[in-house]
Amino acid sequence: IILVSMLMYYKADAHDMPLWIPPRAYPLFLICYTIKCLIFPWRMRRPMWMAIKQVFLAPFVSPTFFLVYVGDVFTSMVKVFQDLLWTVCFVASGDWILSEEEHEENNNVHTWTQTFWYKNVAIPLVCLFPLWLRFNQCLRRYLDTGKRFPNLANAFKYALSQSVTLFGTFHPLYLMNRGEEHTISLVDDDGQSGNLVFGNTKRSNTFQFFWMGLFVSSSLYSYCWDVYMDWGLGRREYGYLGPRLMFPKRTYYYMVMAADLVLRFMWVLTLIPPQSGARFELPAYLSAISMTVELFRRTIWSFFRLEHEHRQNTSGFRRVNVVPLHFSTGHKHKYHERHWVGWKVLVEIIVVTSIVIAVSAFSVIAAQRATHQVQLSHSTHNSSDL
Repeated sequence: IILVSMLMYYKADAHDMPLWIPPRAYPLFLICYTIKCLIFPWRMRRPMWMAIKQVFLAPFVSPTFFLVYVGDVFTSMVKVFQDLLWTVCFVASGDWILSEEEHEENNNVHTWTQTFWYKNVAIPLVCLFPLWLRFNQCLRRYLDTGKRFPNLANAFKYALSQSVTLFGTFHPLYLMNRGEEHTISLVDDDGQSGNLVFGNTKRSNTFQFFWMGLFVSSSLYSYCWDVYMDWGLGRREYGYLGPRLMFPKRTYYYMVMAADLVLRFMWVLTLIPPQSGARFELPAYLSAISMTVELFRRTIWSFFRLEHEHRQNTSGFRRVNVVPLHFSTGHKHKYHERHWVGWKVLVEIIVVTSIVIAVSAFSVIAAQRATHQVQLSHSTHNSSDL
């Protein structure tokens, strides 16, 4: 069905078949078919949607290993969520009714992609949302267990990634035009001419170094967490691997650790919203490749994460060292019990959440002020050139 829909779309758009149906109605049909497959049969799809619902309700729901796993997968689907938002806007705007030629004649090809609410509100929220879910899950794990480590350290990892997204979205000091210098020709009273060159290169370079440091720190932090905490590797006494390995060859572990180092940097690049004008923004033709590579990295990550949790019970999702049975035996098990850890932990969670929200709000406000100053500076420079 997917292949037939895409072929009919290309044929209709190239006028190789009668235009009884608008060409872009074929992708719309494909969208409807995909929605149908995601919902029906409901008996089989219901567990998936219930799990997604519980992930969205973080931190009001105690996360199990499966819910944490789903939340981690969501952080790798930022580009997918951006495409879903684009699809919703494409359908709601009615662009699918008109052909490409009609859009070009009216000069309104997806004009909603350039609006403020889409570029500066919807897209950044889509980039932040999966990170915010995992951040809340880490705080809820701290509330359930009372252990600052690794829960707060893991929450800090996602807060750092959120900072990369916010700075990459709103701050103007590292945009492409920040390296420009403005030159004005001057003539003094003696008839001597000269050029006055001014700009804000030093300030721009300072921020670029800061943002690059933030970018590298977030990538390395996430990479070290993958290797040391999620996979249980990197132990020097075991040849930088772990004490017990389930895969037959040690080479697999070394290869995966090397690949994850490179792919983690590509993942952080996907957190920069498209069309932001950022110098480090991925080109459009690399978006599909980066999405595919990140999903591949997440798949490999899943194998070793499940291996480590199975042999070590590292995150404490089980109160015992055996895997609980999937059927009821009539006995009450202690690993189903929950214990209240006290108000002190709850206060700490509120303080941490407030700090992260305050830093995020300050970043956005400071970026908007800097944007206003840049616009005033450019308008002054342009009037001076005239």
